[in-house]
Amino acid sequence: MPKANSAFMKPMNLSPELEAVVGNGPMPRSEVVKNIWVYIKKHNLQDPANKRNINTDDKLKAVFDGKPVVNMLEIAKYTSKHLS
Repeated sequence: MPKANSAFMKPMNLSPELEAVVGNGPMPRSEVVKNIWVYIKKHNLQDPANKRNINTDDKLKAVFDGKPVVNMLEIAKYTSKHLS
């Protein structure tokens, strides 16, 4: 049985913008994405007409380069810039 990718589970330091959305770090990438989805659901930011799109609020705009709408497949791309 293959081992889990330990790099994916390694706790990462978060930028202040990302911490405002997901809470204080460090935390693994998987936990960051999970917490972003918790935030999106809690604030009802998923587009009702196209569930693949996220309508960003001020906190998410800081993470997603100021874009007003982000496709759910782009979440990892934008959050990686806020992890170190």
